[in-house]
Amino acid sequence: MPDAPVNRKISGFAAEEERRVLSLRPVLAPEHRAYGEHPDQVYDLWPAEDPDAPLVVLLHGGYWRYDRMHLTPFAAYLAAHGFTTVLPGFRRMGGAGGFPGTFDDIALLVDTVPAGRPYVLAGHCSGGHLALWAAARGLLPEDSPWFTTTSLPTAVLALAPITDLAGTIRERLSDDAGLGLIGPAERVESLLPLVDPLTMLRGRGTTGVPTVVLYGEADEELPHEQFTIYLAVHTDAELVALPRAGHYTLIEPGSEASASVVGTLARLTAT
Repeated sequence: MPDAPVNRKISGFAAEEERRVLSLRPVLAPEHRAYGEHPDQVYDLWPAEDPDAPLVVLLHGGYWRYDRMHLTPFAAYLAAHGFTTVLPGFRRMGGAGGFPGTFDDIALLVDTVPAGRPYVLAGHCSGGHLALWAAARGLLPEDSPWFTTTSLPTAVLALAPITDLAGTIRERLSDDAGLGLIGPAERVESLLPLVDPLTMLRGRGTTGVPTVVLYGEADEELPHEQFTIYLAVHTDAELVALPRAGHYTLIEPGSEASASVVGTLARLTAT
């Protein structure tokens, strides 16, 4: 069993950043569509002005518990900067999500919504975990229902991502969120090779998908080992550390960190 949780202590800077970004007013998307039959299998769509604009599928964070509304301002911001942006819902913990429902939904989403169009898969925090997982589906056993080599993203941009589920569970981050995703504890070891980006990569070295992990040097939400350990295993991924940026500033429209996100997406989608 995991050790007792450690009380999370954050600085005034981190507390203010979290309050400021998560209290932004939600932005209503111009279009709302479904990608499946479950009520959570829906997505918001912000088309860019250019019909040939690059496509970004953006997966929200919240430790696999919370909905996507806090990320709507950032999705609108990306669209205003030239990216057609898809912000999906999916089954989450506390409802029909967790293992396997959350993973079923992400696989269905990326297998259907891009419809053969090149796309960058981006995600923040636990959404970064899901983005890295989706890019690694070609490493799964071929008899897995999630295995594919044809629906992989053109590139992945993981923003302050959870990369190490074993570490997340061991450190009891966010009130045992990792265990809630794939528990009970007795099945965790057997599931990690199927759902944990770090475990899936061990002995492989790469997913074959261009990957950038971007995080703030002032991030107090996640241990920075979550970012660096992944790069020690994914030999051709790129690690970008932003000075003075915290966990949430990456998704704050108009911040210096969000401009870096836009610039990285432009680089990943350049033809």
